[in-house]
Amino acid sequence: MELKILSPGPTKAGSLLPDARVRRRHVLDLDDFSAEEIEYVLNTAARMKEILGRPIPRVAALRGRTLVNCFYEESTRTRVSFELAAKALGADVVNMSAAGSSVVKGESLVDTVLTLQALGADFVVIRHPQSGAPYLVARHIRASVINAGDGWHAHPTQALLDLFTIREHFGRVVGLKVVIVGDILHSRVARSNVWGLTKLGAQVVLCGPPTLLPPTMVSAELWPPLTVEYDLGRALEGAHVVMPLRLQRERQQAGLLPSVREYIRLYQVNAARLSRAHPDAVVMHPGPMNEGIEISSDVAHGSRSLIEKQVTNGVAVRMALLYLLSGGVVEG
Repeated sequence: MELKILSPGPTKAGSLLPDARVRRRHVLDLDDFSAEEIEYVLNTAARMKEILGRPIPRVAALRGRTLVNCFYEESTRTRVSFELAAKALGADVVNMSAAGSSVVKGESLVDTVLTLQALGADFVVIRHPQSGAPYLVARHIRASVINAGDGWHAHPTQALLDLFTIREHFGRVVGLKVVIVGDILHSRVARSNVWGLTKLGAQVVLCGPPTLLPPTMVSAELWPPLTVEYDLGRALEGAHVVMPLRLQRERQQAGLLPSVREYIRLYQVNAARLSRAHPDAVVMHPGPMNEGIEISSDVAHGSRSLIEKQVTNGVAVRMALLYLLSGGVVEG
């Protein structure tokens, strides 16, 4: 594989495609990605996975660049994945948490990221409990901003790694039936996946209790074509991919569920229910899992599970994004 670095593109939003006049500077969600652009990211991720399979999984593509992980929420998978991705490309990495920063002294989000930029950050990866926070940051700094999850809004890199994992397993995304089950109302992963999956031609079915489905998604006025189903058995008929979402116990306390036991009875993805899916169906989960609640342990760790592959593929996908945002192209 030949990796050729081009100089970074102009500082305005645009495509990640190599023949575009302008290059994308930030990755905030997938709603403004074209299908072609998503495919190019996935193709680049496949080449990055080849690098990760080498005896020494390192290249110097981003030597001299600095990535700052700016996490205002706890995270293991996403933060470590970005750190490994940046280091595999030769970049320096700084991890920052709100608890150990000037945020506790009252510093604003914008002031914090401006300080990080002044200290030499080329990439700012931000996770924040408030929806829209990465967009605010992107308006104020020159560094590339990557949304690692903002409130209930978006998690584009998780959706991209899900797409990559699906395409790697089936060889395609178009024509597949993907069922996302559970607390979709509060899921940034579900929202970004809806955009990515539909753009690549998948049939998306959302399934869960009516209280955990956003009204705008049910009406489909603001979303791409999708199907909403309240009965999990019907939703799973012929499904190729089943993706349960983590159920937080706060939903019961907020009155959105009668009980966790009732949720398990109606919506847990288990072997019996999975038998109604396509014979080649696989199970995915964005993590962390509540085994025994939204997914049974035997399914989570069974032969149909791609959950560990999702975690592994996350490094390759994030390598691809960092490389492409820096102006790199993949030849051959």
